[in-house]
Amino acid sequence: MSGLQKLVYTILDSKTKKTLVIVLTAVAFFASLLMFPSKLVLAKMLPGKSDNTFSVYIDTPTGSSIEQTKVVSQCVISILSDENEVKNLELFLGQGIPLDYAGLVKGSGMKHTENVAEISVNLTDKHSRTEPSFLMVQRLRPIVKNKCLPMVKGTNIKFVEQPAGPPTLASIVLEVHGDNLNKIREISKEAANILADTKGLVDIDIMADDIFEKYELIPDKEKITRSGLSVEQVNNILYLAFEGMVIAHKNSKNVPDQIPMFLVLDKSSRRLASSNEDTLRSKLSSLNLMNQKGMMVPLNEVVTIRKVKSNPMIMHKDLSRMINLIAETDMVSQVYPLLEARDVMLEKFADKYDIEKAGFTTYMFDLYLTDKKTGEKFLLRWDGEMKVTLDTFRDLGGAFIAALIMIFLLLVIYYKSFAISGIILLGSFLSLIGVIVGHWVANLFTSETFFLTATSLIGFIALMGISSRNSLLLIDFAKSLMEFHGMKKKEAIAIATATRAKPIALTAVAIILGSALLASDPVFGGLGVALISGTVAAVFVSLLFVPVLMDNSKAMDFDLELHTKKDSISIVR
Repeated sequence: MSGLQKLVYTILDSKTKKTLVIVLTAVAFFASLLMFPSKLVLAKMLPGKSDNTFSVYIDTPTGSSIEQTKVVSQCVISILSDENEVKNLELFLGQGIPLDYAGLVKGSGMKHTENVAEISVNLTDKHSRTEPSFLMVQRLRPIVKNKCLPMVKGTNIKFVEQPAGPPTLASIVLEVHGDNLNKIREISKEAANILADTKGLVDIDIMADDIFEKYELIPDKEKITRSGLSVEQVNNILYLAFEGMVIAHKNSKNVPDQIPMFLVLDKSSRRLASSNEDTLRSKLSSLNLMNQKGMMVPLNEVVTIRKVKSNPMIMHKDLSRMINLIAETDMVSQVYPLLEARDVMLEKFADKYDIEKAGFTTYMFDLYLTDKKTGEKFLLRWDGEMKVTLDTFRDLGGAFIAALIMIFLLLVIYYKSFAISGIILLGSFLSLIGVIVGHWVANLFTSETFFLTATSLIGFIALMGISSRNSLLLIDFAKSLMEFHGMKKKEAIAIATATRAKPIALTAVAIILGSALLASDPVFGGLGVALISGTVAAVFVSLLFVPVLMDNSKAMDFDLELHTKKDSISIVR
């Protein structure tokens, strides 16, 4: 009798030891589940991806000049240029980077204003440098912001990495819906302050134009006519004085389209000493137009100056007015800071609004706000990579449940026993212990956080078939020993476990060696770790826990009794 056979038989022959095995397995299972709320293991859609490039988005306050945006951009470039791993940089001033994978959903192609700029940063090959791009971004972000944000008050600088999975607007997106734009802005600012104070969140930004005061120059048609001028003359000199205008086109054999020739006054002529109405009026008085009679007419006599508020862009989604708040995670999972920020919002908004939480739906974290005074309704809807994470884990969870049901039904058809099928299924499910513990161990040996990702769940689903096969081998062999050799149940289970231990172990070794290549991959590392650690757990569960369940199952006794009755009937005949 081998050592493993003796061990299994000793456990099966003692009620105390069998109970101990069941209790220890249950404790291990629940202890592994507790690693999620205790944050020993963190869940995320996909981990950080080391790439050969990343981008920097710069947004100065709405209405800022191109010169102000350039000052901030040059500050960022000066810091990035000192990095040895940076090969080259390219600045796109007043526009977005030509569409890349991340910019597809971040709106880079729609940026054409003076207060925006994007910097494309190209790094040395990721295989030849020790620092991954996502760790470089994490290190450089506070350095750049501390030095460059004070250049122009109200500036926002965001570091954008190429996503490892489907691109999203941001890691965390909060949509503020409502009909009252002023109230939406107010709620957005309060929510942005909460996100800024939440640990683990960076690059917080409100995707809405700032409202600022500006001066409108309105040509007075009546005065223009009386002065012997034309409206076109007045418009042309206004554009030349402040903006510049296209006055002609040039053709070139090297360019397929016509090249516009732009005429504009120099900076000293265009620049105003201060931003008040008197300075602007003085500037207009210095500009003169010659009328039809050859007399010079000061521009301030035919132009009305009016101080107005700017008109911000209004965004809609599903026919509802809304404002987006975005935030990135600083090498943490999206779910935990979201829950923390949401709890703070529930507390702060409760003074002004009646709050209703969304049920267990697709948008389970949404908050419905009703103003206590006016009765106006608002919606706080969470989106972004966090939403993709929840949807992915939900879909994979559904696929896992479907796999369990299909396996169970097939086993019931094969064994014609719910109990035996349940034993196999329970043994397979307990491989989750190894998956979770494996991610915790992997996190101890990596410099960055090792997340439980979507690929980890794919590995766990794949383990279901492997671990089910282990239990099938034991049950079929034990049944055959009992039915055809007349062995007692405990002895048959012990022999079956010892005999089938070698093929089970060889299968496990093959899976572990094959999955070792995946374990170091930044995206599919979760799949590799899940297969390796889950397989190890499945082996122990199959060789120790499943035999205990088989011994406690009356379904195994029923098969033996039925077979004995059939044999006795055939002998009598």
